[in-house]
Amino acid sequence: MGAIDLKTADIGSPLPEVIFGPISRTTLALYAGASGDHNPAHIDIDFARNAGLPDVFAHGMLSFGVLARVVTQWAGVAALREFGARFVSITQVHDKISCKATIIERFEAGGETRLRLAVVATAQDGRETLNGDAVVALA
Repeated sequence: MGAIDLKTADIGSPLPEVIFGPISRTTLALYAGASGDHNPAHIDIDFARNAGLPDVFAHGMLSFGVLARVVTQWAGVAALREFGARFVSITQVHDKISCKATIIERFEAGGETRLRLAVVATAQDGRETLNGDAVVALA
């Protein structure tokens, strides 16, 4: 899909997809170090299995950050006015995540024209891991 223009984008227009992964143990260890989140459920397979999980899993905020990229790579960080997402399922180690956004509303607020976007992160097996919405201002 070609790039769509921020100013002329229509309701229903999809943004360019962002693909991330597959999530590796190295990715999780590096994120733990960068974020300071050393929860063993994300980095210690023995801990995860003792907790009844099949394996370690991705930090929620890692997934959230990747999902935010689908909006910020298109509109820019300065245009972002709101971003929220709900965690729907665990992002497993080895998952490859597809992040998508679609324009669902154009409106006026705070003296600027804004777009509301539906955002969703989906694993390679079709399992939705996060969903939510974002608002960006038109320049």
